[in-house]
Amino acid sequence: MNRLTTACLLTPALLAAPACALDPQPVNIQGLQFYPSLLLGERYDDNYREAAYAAPSSWITTLEPRLRLVAEDRNSAYRLTYAGAQQTYHDDSSASHLDHRLLLEGILEFTARHRLTLKAGYSRLEETASTAIPGVNDEYSLRTFGATYRFGAETARNNLEFAANHERLRFHDDSLVNAREERDASRLGVTWFHRIGGTRALIETRYEDFDYVQPDSPLNSHNLALLTGAVWEASAKTSGRIRAGYQRKEYDDDGRDGLESPMWEIGLDWEPRSYSRFSLTTRQAYDEGDDGADAIKQTRTRLDWRHEWSERLSSTLFVGAARLRYQGLDREDDLSSAGLTLTYQPRRWLELALGYSHWDNDSTVDRERFQRNLYTLTATGSL
Repeated sequence: MNRLTTACLLTPALLAAPACALDPQPVNIQGLQFYPSLLLGERYDDNYREAAYAAPSSWITTLEPRLRLVAEDRNSAYRLTYAGAQQTYHDDSSASHLDHRLLLEGILEFTARHRLTLKAGYSRLEETASTAIPGVNDEYSLRTFGATYRFGAETARNNLEFAANHERLRFHDDSLVNAREERDASRLGVTWFHRIGGTRALIETRYEDFDYVQPDSPLNSHNLALLTGAVWEASAKTSGRIRAGYQRKEYDDDGRDGLESPMWEIGLDWEPRSYSRFSLTTRQAYDEGDDGADAIKQTRTRLDWRHEWSERLSSTLFVGAARLRYQGLDREDDLSSAGLTLTYQPRRWLELALGYSHWDNDSTVDRERFQRNLYTLTATGSL
């Protein structure tokens, strides 16, 4: 899986509700709001290396403190978030590791027509699955810097949005395959929104430049995508965001053929009842390579159903499917997944969760096939 995609997926919007249903009370520190929480979890993973044969299994204890500091006034808001996760593998001490994630976000509204969003993050992570050296964790860090400027009032018929982002991926292990993937990525985007009733039609252009650390890397390239679509909240029950168009990747090496493909990003939410929501997401695009591939054409679809059975008890069910075509390798994977999580909140400040997830990867390369089951029990507490 592409690590830039993995590390940056679904970064929470500034001042959005926490991922869990907790309603934490802040501590006031010199006008700043401080939200601490702690997750303690136990899980059993029957194939944490995603191995085709002799799959290793282990009980894993997770201790994850989360710290959030919020400052806001009339025209601006800032949030600093830190999460550190200690993963202890009881049957394989070499897989145990400590992850760090730090994210700083800010929103500045200069006037009703001028809005600037800023983001800077740093992550130091380890992965146990599909590693470059069998049985050895992949260790890497990811630095991100981004800014988005929107011109036009929220209620205006037309808006323009300009986005810039830079990412720096570095590995901290001895794998030559991983060293090949170290890179800097710069992204620029321009989106025009046009309001039609409760719907905003859009046209978007994206440019990405990938500069690899390895001297004269044949993977240096740039992507260009042109998308059109819409964002809407047509009623209290439905909302959606659709972007579809075409993407082309050109390599700096003139001797390498470019890649091109239809591209889409779609998210649809349907709430037949206030306590029940279905969410469908699907995406197709070229992402940067992994496991020795020049690039990966990914087509992913996932359906989630969240249902609140009572004030304290809820469930989340998901099913997913993905097709990954590895460019430059004779490899194609079909990955299916499913899972169920039950969440119980006996107190405002305490949440208990019990979950099960299953993955099944069918690959044209025998050693890349695997099945994986994960059983989890977590408790999250706050003030």
